[in-house]
Amino acid sequence: MAETGGRAAQLKSSGLRHGWTTGACATAATAAAYTALLTGDFPDPVTITLPKGQQPAFSLADEKLTECQGNGREQAMAGVVKDAGDDPDVTHGALVRSTVRPAPPGSGVVFRAGPGVGTVTKAGLPLPVGEPAINPVPRQMIRDTVAEIAARYGGSGDVEVEISVDNGEEIARSTWNPRLGILGGLSILGTTGIVVPYSCSAWIDSIRRGVDVARAAGRTHVAGCTGSTSERVAVAVHGLPEDALLDMGDFAGAVLKYLKRHPVPRLTVAGGFAKLSKLAVGHLDLHSARSQVDKGYLAELAQRGGADPALTAAVAAANTGLEAVQLCSAAGVPLGDLVAEAARATALGVLTGSPVAVDVICIDRAGTIVGRAEPAGPGYP
Repeated sequence: MAETGGRAAQLKSSGLRHGWTTGACATAATAAAYTALLTGDFPDPVTITLPKGQQPAFSLADEKLTECQGNGREQAMAGVVKDAGDDPDVTHGALVRSTVRPAPPGSGVVFRAGPGVGTVTKAGLPLPVGEPAINPVPRQMIRDTVAEIAARYGGSGDVEVEISVDNGEEIARSTWNPRLGILGGLSILGTTGIVVPYSCSAWIDSIRRGVDVARAAGRTHVAGCTGSTSERVAVAVHGLPEDALLDMGDFAGAVLKYLKRHPVPRLTVAGGFAKLSKLAVGHLDLHSARSQVDKGYLAELAQRGGADPALTAAVAAANTGLEAVQLCSAAGVPLGDLVAEAARATALGVLTGSPVAVDVICIDRAGTIVGRAEPAGPGYP
């Protein structure tokens, strides 16, 4: 039987137990609460469908159904304890609750931040100021789940969903949320619903295996991607097969150093703009604990790209890298391309002497390409 390569091989070879995101836990809690609101009974365990089709089951840690004085039910609350697997996640063991209440007809799903969930107070995040810090993918997971349950039990699907996390405000002090302007608690996160364990040695070993499998399969083009969204973009742009995909995560240096010794003719580096701006500066470990977005550097690049003094100052003062690239894009300044080219230069510097051509794709959180840098020509680099 042929050996599975790419991301699948990496996940298998890491030897670590995977966990569930806060978004998956919030979705499961919402599914249980809304089912109880419609039927009077909490499903336990409760099964949900993740974005890639997996259907995990979650046990309930808490549940409460409040009846109205007359007929009907006022609200239902269900809680799920987050299991982050073998990842050293600060939210591991946190109790994620969802309280579901009927909402006015036609309102759809209305999101609220309960205790321990933050509120967005600064621009540059994927949510408007004033919104609960429940990211777009978890919101869609919850909407899809509510629609499915409404169809199954004859509900309207018009509900208010309040997500809370026990001790979330205290836990959030150990994250970057306060600096990013997410105040009052944690963000509800996740793009796949699955937490991939963060272990330097295990993950670097899995990257090496991914390269080895790609080379053994005769692949001449591989992609090192920071996450599942950038992986989808790399596949869409280049049509790469699964065994050519390397789940690079934050370990850009591990990919580049191993390819220097075990070259493949073409490498695509694909990732979020903020992460790849760190590579542009010269950081090879893109984890937030070891490197930060350098807004001063982004301002210098923007100035080189034609930004006027006011825009340069705005980039330097931006809340996030995403806000910086959005400001420049609106003004016609190609900050995304400049960052991609600088990231490509860093990669080529590590690969010096090895016949690997490099292109770089920077994306925003939605997967829209905001910057690209291509090889100089048909040869190397």
